[in-house]
Formats: sequence, structure tokens, C-alpha cells
Amino acid sequence: MNPMYITFGIYLVAVLLIGLAAYFSTRNFDDYILGGRSLGPFVTAMSAGASDMSGWLLMGLPGAVYLSGLSKSWIAIGLIIGAYLNWRLVAGRLRVHTEYNNNALTLPEYFYHRFGAQGKTMKVVSAAIILFFFTIYCTSGIVAGARLFQSLFEGMSYNTAMWLGAGATIAYTFIGGFLAVSWTDTVQATLMIFALILTPVMVYLGVGGADEMRAAIQAAAASSGKEYDSLLHGTTLLGIISTAAWGLGYFGQPHILARFMAAESVKSLVSARRIGMTWMILCLGGAVAVGYFGIAYFGAHPEQTAAMQGDHERVFIALSTLLFNPWIAGVILSAILAAVMSTLSCQLLVCSSAIAEDFYKGFLRPNAPQQELVWIGRIMVLAVAVIAILIAADPESKVLQLVEFAWAGFGAAFGPVVILSVLWKRITANGALWGMIAGAVATVLWVQYANPALAAAGFGTLYEIIPGFIACTLVAVAVSLAGREPAEAIRQRFEQADADYRAAR
Repeated sequence: MNPMYITFGIYLVAVLLIGLAAYFSTRNFDDYILGGRSLGPFVTAMSAGASDMSGWLLMGLPGAVYLSGLSKSWIAIGLIIGAYLNWRLVAGRLRVHTEYNNNALTLPEYFYHRFGAQGKTMKVVSAAIILFFFTIYCTSGIVAGARLFQSLFEGMSYNTAMWLGAGATIAYTFIGGFLAVSWTDTVQATLMIFALILTPVMVYLGVGGADEMRAAIQAAAASSGKEYDSLLHGTTLLGIISTAAWGLGYFGQPHILARFMAAESVKSLVSARRIGMTWMILCLGGAVAVGYFGIAYFGAHPEQTAAMQGDHERVFIALSTLLFNPWIAGVILSAILAAVMSTLSCQLLVCSSAIAEDFYKGFLRPNAPQQELVWIGRIMVLAVAVIAILIAADPESKVLQLVEFAWAGFGAAFGPVVILSVLWKRITANGALWGMIAGAVATVLWVQYANPALAAAGFGTLYEIIPGFIACTLVAVAVSLAGREPAEAIRQRFEQADADYRAAR
């Protein structure tokens, strides 16, 4: 009868009921994968934000700031800039271009119709990239969920916590598809912003005010040798560029781009951008504040650091349980699960759509009926989830490290291709295909070989999204310019879509 458990349980039941309601609104595969392109601006904005900000927002980012200080807030700065540019440059254009290209439901299907020749190869390559990097991304969500359940239920093993944390997400995604994911994302985004505004306020009051906060942070800095209140301490120009480069990832994230594709109109995306960016700035600011204020709180109360269980990524969980009434703490901790579930659910859905739409329907059963595709999609949700759970079985996995690799992979492989596909009619099928491959390969090779070599030589490492993004862009442009221009039909379709976007805007 612990109030925290009751509140937590009510939240889990609520998202399952939303999934059940979405089940009855899902009539065909289009509804299951993209919600029938019916999302209004508020749901579009909140769903895009919640699907973007996974468990790393409430665990990885506050933990990084708690450990190193404000120098880690360059992640938040880069993300805000990248997200804004994604809304401005890509969102509306992609919404129109996907409709003109055979009403494409997935990113691989959009590439297939957008580029014509080599379309099947591109469809397979892009779907394979999605499955590879999203399985790793899903793993990060499962690890974050397991940590939360372990913190809530004392004595629970990591494996049990892992299966419990993933179970509810798998259930409502399996049942309700895109509508369930989008509706629950709206609830979860509301919970997240509530938690990230309220928690820093409570920590500030718990420390005693501005003077006490400043003194506690200075004392912690003196004992650790770090300058927690400096944006530049402990980093280099290369480090700042690497951290801020997280913003490049937005242009290639399939689960975020799917929200743009599902919006009811281009005009609705203008309102969605304003809502989404306001939500994002408040949430990222709150996450940085939790980590920064946590330095002061645990510096002033060192006897309570045991609540983090030796893991800096638990700083948000520890502060929530220490400072809030159990009823409120249950709501706050539900926000962490909300962040995990909102991203994990849409990642599972994108993976299942890549298999059902781009492999199964594309190659095995081109004329498969709608209900068959819906059930293939549901089965694939389970299959991808099980693989991610098996990878997440290592309890030493770090949430932020898993996220940054998957984020870089998508940003480097898809980002430049998506941008060029909606802005440049000269890009060719071969340019897009080889650019995509170059971006993905460069990302993996940089992690495996270049960064270890840089570290061994005494240089700072470079976030792999930068060389990957550059490689994709250069190869896509060079191969496109070296080859023939796209077919006249493709160029005309691009021009029609571009004119329609400008008129609608």
C-alpha cells in the first residue's frame, strides 16, 4: 500500500487503457503505422518531443551534468538549435513530399518513391540501417526502465526489472500502434515537463536558497577540483563541437520524422513547432538544473548520496524519492518511465513498420491484405523488443552511451539525405544510396578505430556524428553531380511538391 507504488500503478494502467482505445480506432495498416495522417498540432508537438526525449533526458543528461557540471549542457544547446532547424527546414516539406511520393508511410518507402531508380536497393539498405541502430536505441530505453524499477522496488534483480520495465511499453504498442503511441506520448510529455519544472524548484528549496546553493557548489568544486559552474571547464573546442553536434542528429531520426509525416497539414506544423520548441526548452533546462542543483544538494547532504546507489545517472530518481511526498514522488518517477516508454514505443513501431512495410510487403507479399500487415507489424514489435532485451541484459550498460551511438548513426546516415531530398531536386538515387552507406559506415568505423586512436595519442575524441554527417553529405553531392540528372518525372514531382509546400505555408 505504498503511495508511490499506487501512483505508479495507476499510470501504468492508464497507458494500457489508452492502448486499448487506440486498438478500436485502428482500422488498417495506415492507421497502425502513421495514424491516418490525422494528428493535430498539439499532439504532433508533444508526441515529437516525447518520442525524442527518452530516458536519457531524466537520467543520462542530469547524471552527466551532476558529474561534470554545466560544460555538459552543450548537449542541450546543440539539441535546441538542431530541433528548431529540423522543424523549420524539414517538417513541412517532408509532410508534403511523402504525400506526393505515393503517400509514403515510412522513411524507406519515401526514399523508394522519391528516387525511383535503385529504389529497391535503397529501401533495403535504409530499412537495415533502421533495424541495426534502433535495436541499440531500444536497448537504452530498456536499460533506463530497468534502473527505474530497481530503484523503486528494493531487492528486485536487474533482469526482473528489465522485463517489467519493457512489458507495459511492448503491450500498448503491440495493441494500439501509432495512435496508441501518439496519444500516450501526449500524456507522457505532460508528465515529463511537470517533473522537470517541479523537481529543480524542490531541490532549490531543499538546499535553502541561492546563497546556500552557491556555497554548496563552491565547496563541492573545491573538494573535487572541478569548476561546475563553467560552460568551458574540463572541455576543449573539439569537445564543445562534439557535444553541440548532437543537434545534427535530428534531421535523420525516423521516429521524429514520422511525426511530421503524420501531421494533418503543413499549417498545423507551424503551431506544432511553437508548442514543441517551448516544451523542449523547458524540459532540457529542467534536466540541466536537476543535475546542477543536485551537486549542491548532495554536497550539503553527503550522508544521502547512498540514495544514488553509486550511479550518477540515478541523481533524478534519488532527489525525487528524498524530497517529495510519496504520492507526488510516484507521479515524478512515472515521468521517467514516461520518457522511456514514449521513445521505446515509437522505436519499436518504426522497426516493425520497416519489416512489415519495407521487407514483408515490399518483397514477400506485395498484395498482402491490411489486417495481415497489421498483425505482421504487431509480431515484429515483439521480435525487435526481445532482441533489444537480450542486448540490454548487461546491467553495466550506460544509457547515454547507447543513445549517442544510435543517435549518431541515424543522423549521419539519413540526415543529409533527408535534407537534400526536400531541398535539392538534383540529388540522384545513386547519390542518396552511397551517401547513406558512407554515413553509416563512417559512424561505425569512427567509433571502432578513429576515436580509440585519437584517445591513445592524447587528443580529445570527436563525436562520430560529425565525420559521418560530412561523409554522407560529400558522397551524396559528389555522386549526384557525377551522374545523370534524375528522370524528368522525378524532377516534376519534386517541383509540384515544393510548389504545394510554399502555397500551403
